[in-house]
Amino acid sequence: MGSNYLKDVELYNTRFALPDPDKSALLVIDMQEHFAPLADMILQHVRSIIDACRFSGVPVFFTRHGHVNPAQDGGLLAEWWGQAIRYGSPDWQIVSTLTPEDQDVFIDKNRYSAFYGTDLDTLLKGKGIEDVIICGLLTNCCCETTARDAFMRDYRVFFISDATTAVAEELHIASLKNLAYGFAHILDTDSLYRYLKYSATRRIQRDYP
Repeated sequence: MGSNYLKDVELYNTRFALPDPDKSALLVIDMQEHFAPLADMILQHVRSIIDACRFSGVPVFFTRHGHVNPAQDGGLLAEWWGQAIRYGSPDWQIVSTLTPEDQDVFIDKNRYSAFYGTDLDTLLKGKGIEDVIICGLLTNCCCETTARDAFMRDYRVFFISDATTAVAEELHIASLKNLAYGFAHILDTDSLYRYLKYSATRRIQRDYP
């Protein structure tokens, strides 16, 4: 995973925008021990985004994928993969190298989308959220499906190209292209980090001259 992803998707990533920190939420998708080798590949970027969001007052939501009883709550997804992450198991936990804070929100899900069968939409609307920032795993499964569902619910979606990853680079890039074409603004970690930090600093200077 060493590509210049913004260059890869520039043909489709033509609707430039930036999230409104006062109306944004960060969705950290499935950074769980089950996916630890992949999580390690993007860990520093995910940490940077979480740090910038906290500094800017953007609420952070962590999703955890897991099944209490795959035969009952796994559906076709469990059948497709032939395995399931067990709810409450060590594999289900957020990777130990990330440290959620007390104010962070956990969304437990059993399908690709963080909106399916959860109260995520209600929680976001309750906070007046209009923009969602997405990072985590896997680009072409849970991250992309969540992004598409967010778009269909009229949230502006900001998808972080180098803070998401897939099992193969071609899948990652293909997903970014699809999202840029019809669902999301594609940003990289550095530009989002600098923008959120700058916006928060300006707000602090304005409020406390």
